This record gives sequence, C-alpha cells and structure tokens, in this order.
Amino acid sequence: QVQLVESGGGLVQAGGSLRLSCEASGRTFSSYAMGWFRQAPGKEREFVLAISWSGDNTYWHDSVKGRFTISRDHAKNTVYLAMNSLKPEDTAVYYCAASRTEDSEYVPILRIQYDYWGQGTQVTVSS
Repeated sequence: QVQLVESGGGLVQAGGSLRLSCEASGRTFSSYAMGWFRQAPGKEREFVLAISWSGDNTYWHDSVKGRFTISRDHAKNTVYLAMNSLKPEDTAVYYCAASRTEDSEYVPILRIQYDYWGQGTQVTVSS
C-alpha cells in the first residue's frame, strides 16, 4: 500500500508559477513510476506528466510541453510538478498517482495503469 499526499496548490495569476509536491509513504517509493493528472470542473481526469522510477524518462501532454516539468527525489520519497507560464485553462484539481512496476524506465500515461492516487490539490489560475 502506498499513501500519496499532494501539496503546493493555490491561486496564481496567469503567467505565474507553482510547484506541487507529492510525498509518498508506505512501500518502496523507487518501485513506482509516478504521474500527475488533473481534472477541471465538468471534465474527465486527464494525464499531465509522468516519470519513470529511475527518473531518467518522462512523458508529458502536449498542452504542458515546455511549461511543466516533473522530477523526483528518492531520498525524500517525493515527486514534484513545476508549473510555469500558467494559463487559466490549467485550472484544475491536480492528482498525484503511483504505478507499480519492475521496469525502471516504464512511463505510464493512462489512468488505468496507476494503482494509487492522492486526494488532489486545487490549482486556480486567474486571468
């Protein structure tokens, strides 16, 4: 079992930056690929970014390319989502997720590929 707790959300003006954190506890953090998803009101939860458990591979949605980055710190059992040049359309609840894997380079991008989810943190971008 893995518990995930997100933090760092808030209200920011368009063009601003935020960094979300997701701290994991429970089973070995390094055995999991990690991802960030988001869900805007009235919309499906969508993939944003993911990182392999090695940390060497990442994958992102085109809508955040060049603006968002994902990283992880195994010593702190934490994965980060750095968001720059934020837009009002980035407004959503952001969820951290963990995917069990024995493949250190695996980068899952589908919701069904993830085993554990955090409770979410709200990000609101004002225009």
